Amino acid sequence: MAIKMYLMGFDYGSKRIGVAIGQTITATASPLAIISVKNNQIDWSNISALMQEWQPKELIVGLPKHDDGSDNVMTVAVQRFCRKLYGHYHLPVHTIDERLSSIAAAERVSGKFLDAVAAQIILETWFSELNNS
Repeated sequence: MAIKMYLMGFDYGSKRIGVAIGQTITATASPLAIISVKNNQIDWSNISALMQEWQPKELIVGLPKHDDGSDNVMTVAVQRFCRKLYGHYHLPVHTIDERLSSIAAAERVSGKFLDAVAAQIILETWFSELNNS
């Protein structure tokens, strides 16, 4: 019997962090929230509230790369965010290539929910890669 487990996905940006929630039985994800980043300060209280409400077992973060797969200017910032996530919540933190998530999100929605939809696509990609491995 499969066990239902929640995963939380993040699309990190310098002004906003998109958050999505996914669950393992159906391997589906939904946009959840937008977290503000002001003056490089992440709103950890809002992330903590989401963590408390959903109790995810793992965290999935989109890792930006250049088209050729090399690191870009945001890669280091995302890796730092991953270390902070682990430091705050002591849960497994995984990264996944997010090169196409923002483009795919823009095809689905525009406006303020774009970052949360990008996080949803990051989780959907994670589930897809798990199912194909």
